[in-house]
Amino acid sequence: MHNNPTAAVLLIGNEILSGRTQDLNLRYIASKLSSIGVRLCECRVISDNRNAIIDALNTLRKSHTYVFTTGGIGPTHDDITAQCVADAFDVPLCQHPEAVRLLSDYFSRRNVEANEARMRMANVPDGGVLIDNPVSVAPGFRIDNVFVMAGVPKIMQSMFENILPALERGAALLSVSVVCNLPEGDLSAPLADLQEKYLSVDLGSYPGKHQTDIPQVALVGRGSDHQKLREVTVALRALVADLGGEVIEVTDV
Repeated sequence: MHNNPTAAVLLIGNEILSGRTQDLNLRYIASKLSSIGVRLCECRVISDNRNAIIDALNTLRKSHTYVFTTGGIGPTHDDITAQCVADAFDVPLCQHPEAVRLLSDYFSRRNVEANEARMRMANVPDGGVLIDNPVSVAPGFRIDNVFVMAGVPKIMQSMFENILPALERGAALLSVSVVCNLPEGDLSAPLADLQEKYLSVDLGSYPGKHQTDIPQVALVGRGSDHQKLREVTVALRALVADLGGEVIEVTDV
C-alpha cells in the first residue's frame, strides 16, 4: 500500500475557517482517490493569504505525487490562488487563450459583460494546462503535479471527474471493520501488537455511538492486499473475543 501514489489536499478560503462554509470537498476527493489507489496522506485548510498558500504549495508538492487545491479561483478580489500558484512555481500569470475564448463565448451567450473581474478567471500560470469545467465553464488548471480547482462542490466534482483519467493508479485501497462493545483503553495495546504483525495494513480504532453506558468502537483496517485484510478481520474478531467483548458488526472484503 505504501508504494501507491500519494496526495495532499489544500482547502483554501477564509469562509471555511470562519465556519461560514462547511467543506464538502475533502470527503469526495478522498473517496475518489482511494478507489484508484492514490493514498491521501495530508489535508490543510488555510486562509486566503499569499504567503500561507505559497508556503503550503511548495511544501506539499515536493512531498507528494499530487496536490489538489480547492477554492480561490473566482472573479473577486480575494480569489488569489492562481497568482499564488504562479508565484510558487516562479512563473508569470497569463491569460490563457483557450480560457479567454471559453469565458467570452459563455458571457456573450448570456448577454453578460465580460468585464475585467470576470476575465480574471482566464488567468493561468505560464505552462498550466486547463481543467475542463462543464458546470460553469471557468476552468481550473494543472501545473506539474498541482491541480487547482474551484471550491464550489458541484463544480469541483465535475473538474475532478475530468482529471481522474490522467492520474497514476495504484492498487485500490479497501477497508475492513469489526465493531465491538469494548472501551478503547482495553483495545489499545493488543491493537498496537496487531499493527506490528500487519505492517501493510493501516489499523485504527474509532469510537461510535454509545447506548446507555456501553461503549462502541469500530476497529478498522485499510490496505490493498485482500488476503492480509481477510487475515486482519479474523485477527480483530479473535482480539475482541480474547478480551471478553462482543462483536456487533463485521465488514469484510
